[in-house]
Amino acid sequence: MAVKTADVRLEERWRDILTVHARTMCEIDRALHPHGLGASDFEVLDILASESPGEGDQCRVQNLVGRVHLSQSALSRLIGRLEREGLVERSVCAEDRRGVWVALTRKGRELYAEVLPLQRQVLERMLAERAG
Repeated sequence: MAVKTADVRLEERWRDILTVHARTMCEIDRALHPHGLGASDFEVLDILASESPGEGDQCRVQNLVGRVHLSQSALSRLIGRLEREGLVERSVCAEDRRGVWVALTRKGRELYAEVLPLQRQVLERMLAERAG
């Protein structure tokens, strides 16, 4: 019986984590929608801003895989859309023709700086509710 109770508690904790994640992602989507971004878009911009902080700095797309909760094909489509919107630019890696670099454009950096406080406010609110 104790094992079953432990399993139930473990499953409840897992479901709670999933619920907090889903609600937080929805709230981030709502906050960023007026700026033309969703939560996954922001995650890519956020990683690029931290991985390549200087203008002109690049990050390999492969470094994003696994850090963003998207399949590789969904990530490629998202990067393609961000590129069409002028927020990122892609280039082929000279050393490894299979590799692709991605970099924030000036427009991407400006939009990221504008929406970063909105995303952080959502995180503070949602995670404070969770802790409280």
